[in-house]
Amino acid sequence: MFDRLEGLLGKDKVDLIKSKKVLLVGVGGVGGMTLETLIRNGIESIIIVDKDKVDITNKNRQIIALDSTIDKYKCDAFKERILDINPDAKVTVINEFLDESNIDEIFKLDFDYVVDACDTVDTKILLIKYALKYNKKIISSMGMAKKIDTSKVSIMKINQTSYDPLAKVIRKRLRDEGITDNIIVCSSAEEGIGGDKLYSYSPVTNYAGILIADYIIKDIIKEEN
Repeated sequence: MFDRLEGLLGKDKVDLIKSKKVLLVGVGGVGGMTLETLIRNGIESIIIVDKDKVDITNKNRQIIALDSTIDKYKCDAFKERILDINPDAKVTVINEFLDESNIDEIFKLDFDYVVDACDTVDTKILLIKYALKYNKKIISSMGMAKKIDTSKVSIMKINQTSYDPLAKVIRKRLRDEGITDNIIVCSSAEEGIGGDKLYSYSPVTNYAGILIADYIIKDIIKEEN
């Protein structure tokens, strides 16, 4: 199924992509598109963590949200979808909220990359701390709500973010805990619109997910060079 990708990148690079394993926490708007893009571009081993079920309100922005998946656990629905795309994929499903009670067990699993696409500040901080502790590469999605300009979304270091309230909170929390590493994030430099409600626009969330997956694929390819 990867003939066209191999034609573009070469079989050795595609085999390298296939050999890597990803832990993805949060499979909503951003995380779901990250997952879809990774699977369609060679990642075959993935651990997905999310306790939520698909809700009808997810249909405006989440690729997994269909009439046929409503009320299913998102991770279970995604496993079915992934195996329908690539039957050779190895998918580990964790229908739980990641926190201090289970992160040690999760980090005992085998993976090379961490994708933080969750919404909870404490969980994001915890993932960053553990990724640094265990020397895992991590990319963290910052705030995509209230943004509509895809051209303002990009990959950067967290100290380069602007107009991103979530990134501001994360930066402060990391400084308070003495963490000076410049974490790679996906962030939007657009000023938020739409008042206090955290409404989302699917082109922005989907684009962020694609950028995160692209960052990981490109980082893997660089290893061969």
